[in-house]
Amino acid sequence: MKAPGYGEDQPRYDDDRLPVVLVLLDGLGDRALPELGGRTPSEAARTPHLDAFARRGASGWHLPFGWGAAPSSEVAHWSIFGYSGVPFPGRAVLEALGGGIPVPLVTAATFACLRTSRVADGQVVVTGRARRDRQDLADADALYEELGPVFSTYGAQVHRLGRGEAVVFFPAFANGEVTDSDPFFEDYHPWLRVRPVHDGSAGLAAHLNAMLLTTRRALEASPINLRRAAEDRPPLDVLTTKWGGHRSEIPCFEAVSGVAGAAVTNSRLYRGCCALFGLAEVHQAPLKDHTEDMRARLAAADALIAGGARFVHVHTKATDEAGHTKDPRAKLEVLEALDAGLEGLAELSRRAVVIVTGDHATPSRSGVLHTSDPTPFVICGPGTRPDPVEAFGEADAASGWIGRLRASEILPLAFSEANRPVFLGHRATPRPTLALPDSPEPMPLPPRDP
Repeated sequence: MKAPGYGEDQPRYDDDRLPVVLVLLDGLGDRALPELGGRTPSEAARTPHLDAFARRGASGWHLPFGWGAAPSSEVAHWSIFGYSGVPFPGRAVLEALGGGIPVPLVTAATFACLRTSRVADGQVVVTGRARRDRQDLADADALYEELGPVFSTYGAQVHRLGRGEAVVFFPAFANGEVTDSDPFFEDYHPWLRVRPVHDGSAGLAAHLNAMLLTTRRALEASPINLRRAAEDRPPLDVLTTKWGGHRSEIPCFEAVSGVAGAAVTNSRLYRGCCALFGLAEVHQAPLKDHTEDMRARLAAADALIAGGARFVHVHTKATDEAGHTKDPRAKLEVLEALDAGLEGLAELSRRAVVIVTGDHATPSRSGVLHTSDPTPFVICGPGTRPDPVEAFGEADAASGWIGRLRASEILPLAFSEANRPVFLGHRATPRPTLALPDSPEPMPLPPRDP
């Protein structure tokens, strides 16, 4: 402590504020599985570094939005980053920004994809998409070229992203909040009719339905698809849309949180988050070796902290992708490989507050995509009081001191542990922040007399 200031009774405080690192293992949560002895992959995996981290820290369950609803990654992250009170713009906006496409304000946007299909009981059933081989990629690009006149007729501005995917803007419509035509759950739903979410998007819904039906007729008659059928390749004969929305003015991450933020990204979605939130970014394409990939991500986070970031988001998609294989052992093996790359957690958590958790559960068995099942959560920093939890995993974390927390509570908890809690009796910024703000606007010196 420093000596009290003039006329003060209390000593002045030392500045011991710490940076925060959020290590996000996408789709980490799971369900207890018979083939793993009634354990989840996190419980069954050999994870000595995560276990040691749990012993040094405090554990709990992350339930992003409580029990029941299954969150997507983008919606969970929207809340984690502190934007739960801000209308979500739709993932199409984030995908566009992450693909380097400028997104105009208050302009309807949707994400489109060429798909394969069959007709059953008078309905179009979506069956697949373009493969990553040269022929399918070339055919998808050529089909978009053929559809150019259709898009032009409907005033659609199409920005291709590859593999039959595109972001589509409709400048004539301000509100993009419409339902998906993409069934997403292909075994449960057919190609869907687009419907408005609000009265303000009714015009777009009708316009988009008309365009999609016109593209369907054009794709069925396309010489490219006729040739594909003759070659025993399924025609790419339906265009689906999803993630509709529009971009609005939103505060940057530093205005929301009070600190400078950064991210180590690995996909278009998170690059889009960085662009929208004003986060510094180190983009690292995923390495095949999960251990080396995670080591490199932690090293990149360290460099961002050295460069001034006070919050760093470190993300891996490997756990989620393993869960989607519906092979529990695949997810277990990914967790073991990632654990080896997390050997630097102990050292990092001596000079920063570090969190390890997931954004949602991706069960590695059963016919579900995501669920609201709990995800392990551990926080550890120089001043963290360890709880009795001895290992990393859902069952052990259930008895941790953190208890159950929602996505919107993660950063306030982290900033408090990092000696930067926002003080509710003090107003330094026009909007409330998640942390004590680092750079509130200073009063300028008064002009000097000439």
